[in-house]
Amino acid sequence: MTSTAAPLPDSLVRVVQRFQRLSNPKQRYEQLVWYAKRLKEFPEADKVPENKVPGCVSQVYITAGLDQGKVWYQGDSDSALVKGLVAVLVEGLSGLSPEEILKVSPEFIKDTGLNASLTPSRSNGFYNIFQKMKEKALQLLME
Repeated sequence: MTSTAAPLPDSLVRVVQRFQRLSNPKQRYEQLVWYAKRLKEFPEADKVPENKVPGCVSQVYITAGLDQGKVWYQGDSDSALVKGLVAVLVEGLSGLSPEEILKVSPEFIKDTGLNASLTPSRSNGFYNIFQKMKEKALQLLME
């Protein structure tokens, strides 16, 4: 069976490969915490309802801006692990065009191996964060 999904952008390929090199869930969690620590400070003023990710147990916020045709994300969460998930997506999707982001399939989440390490609610939250980021990219494309 051949995949009809567009190839992953290089930035996401690097993220997926980083997680694929880790063999156990503890290492994956440590990697998420490492990503979380790299996330830029999120402005309190941006913690508003339109930036909140629905369907997450944790408080999660995402903003997106367009600069020279590329989308740049910022995000935050009140949970260290979820903040790591946000950071993975911010790193993997920032710097792409809205069109490139809209072509990304959520299948890459399975390729990281994280879905096997995460609780169902966190796994669902990861998907919801990804969908919110795609929604933000579409809004920027439409403006």
